[in-house]
Order: sequence, then C-alpha cells, then structure tokens
Amino acid sequence: MSCVPWKGDKAKSESPEPPQLPPLHIYHEKQRRELCALHALNNVFQDSNAFTREALQEIFQRYSIRHWQKPLLPLVLRFAGSCSVCRLSPNTMVTPHKKSMLGNGNYDVNVIMAALQTKGYEAVWWDKRRDVNVIALSNVMGFIMNLPSSLCWGPLKLPLKRQHWICVREVGGTYYNLDSKLKMPEWIGGESELRKFLKHQLRGKNCELLLVVPEEVEAHQSWRADV
Repeated sequence: MSCVPWKGDKAKSESPEPPQLPPLHIYHEKQRRELCALHALNNVFQDSNAFTREALQEIFQRYSIRHWQKPLLPLVLRFAGSCSVCRLSPNTMVTPHKKSMLGNGNYDVNVIMAALQTKGYEAVWWDKRRDVNVIALSNVMGFIMNLPSSLCWGPLKLPLKRQHWICVREVGGTYYNLDSKLKMPEWIGGESELRKFLKHQLRGKNCELLLVVPEEVEAHQSWRADV
C-alpha cells in the first residue's frame, strides 16, 4: 500500500462493516507507467474519459514552453486562508521535464490544478496545521493526496520511496481510498472515519492534501465549516 497503513476504528465506526468487495459502480483506475496524476484525476471524477494522457501532456507542454526553466504554471495555492506560490511534483520539488516532455507522466501539482480548472474545479491545498474537522465535506467533491510510495521491481518491493498521487472520495455514502496502486478500492467509512484517515495520513512525512472543489466553492471558501 502506498499510503500510511490505515485501520479504521470499528468500535466507534458510524458506518457498517466494510464489504468484502466494493460496489461494482465504483470507478477505480489502476496504475500504469508514471501516470498517477492522470489516475487520481479520473478517479476523482469517476470517469475514465475525464482526462487522457494526451490532454495532460498538452497542458504540460503549453505551460512548460511558456515558462521553460521557470516554475511550471506558477499558480497561487490557497493555503487554507493564506496564499503561497509553491510546487509539488510527484517525484521531487523540481518538475522532471525530460520525462514529462516524452509523455511518460510524472506530472506535478500545477498540471493537476490546470486540468481541474478546465472542468470548472479548483484544488485547495490544505494547511496541515489546521484541523480537518473544519472541512465542509458536503462541499468537497474529492481529495487528491501526494505521499511517499514504495518502489517495486516486478514482485520485489525496493527499499526506496517516491512521491505518488492518490484519490480519496465518497461513492454511495461511503468514502474509499482509490489509490491506483491498490488492487481494489479500500473502504474507509463515513465522515468521521474519513477525518481520522486524513489526520492519520497527514501525520506522515511528506504527505500533502488537495481538496477538489467547484469554482464557486473555492471563491466563497465554503469548503470551510468555520466561516
């Protein structure tokens, strides 16, 4: 598993016991090449055709040509009330231009944010110093997380890690971890279990959280329950 191992609190769970198999209507795109950003986006939208490798590549090339050897798409990230221009690559803090120029993936947060904007959505970068209990979950379509993931060579797990994009979202009243490296969606539970899951992951090293919200929700900051 690519994220910090998670076991829900069954004794205090607000949801029924996790089913042995997830519902058939959950779309769960699996990992191929270094396209975890693509998989996370399609899993958020629950649509295999929401984005394609070619579409993300076009976004990358459009802005990398314009900002060659400069931060790709220097977008302002909403840091839960404050603003910070920052970059978060799946692999490093420097965009791997050579790989991305070849269309191999490994796209950074700027490509994800630009892709979301083509659908009328925004990514809000969550400030880990804040309590996740203030997230207005009903106004958030899904979550994209960037976290360390183990590298594998065939069936062998290597003692190395690299950053990886995953999706977490609600389907049919239950939240699931839709990490593209998982064999099937991982049951999380209801809202209280989701908040515990997010807190658990954010305690890990090098883990960041993006809230995927409609443009109007971002504009009015209605993803916050404390405003």
